[in-house]
Amino acid sequence: MQFVLRDAEKIICAALFLAMTVLGFVNVVIRYLTNYSLASSEELLTNGFLLLTIFGAAIAARTGDHLAVTLIYDLLPPPARKVLLALSSALAILLLALSAWFCWQLAANQMSSGIRSYALQIPAWYYSIGLPLGFAFVIVRYVQYARHTWRELDVEETANA
Repeated sequence: MQFVLRDAEKIICAALFLAMTVLGFVNVVIRYLTNYSLASSEELLTNGFLLLTIFGAAIAARTGDHLAVTLIYDLLPPPARKVLLALSSALAILLLALSAWFCWQLAANQMSSGIRSYALQIPAWYYSIGLPLGFAFVIVRYVQYARHTWRELDVEETANA
């Protein structure tokens, strides 16, 4: 169970990527053999890419591999780095929380209005409901990374003292 909690977003990304690969391959084979394609594959793949991107961002946030400009951060002493880390983490978490909230509002709006997807004609919120969860994963992993970095700065401060 610990493995699932530790690597949940990796498992989700692997399952999504596998499903998208199989769907794309089947679509190509059918198009080659029959000159027809699966109309719903574009819809499924597009929404799969969206979810893959969000959950992939959670993987990057956990390891600190997200896009960052660290020129000023690297030039500062550890106490000032802590201040900058706290400020940037708070702003990032605020942005991610707002993104999760707006995605939740999108899914709720799609539920209440009854909007359906264009190809499969299924409720559109089926695709949107994973987005707030994905942003929540990014928040959790970003907090983990910020705590890890904070502890490293503590060690660096102690070593320099």
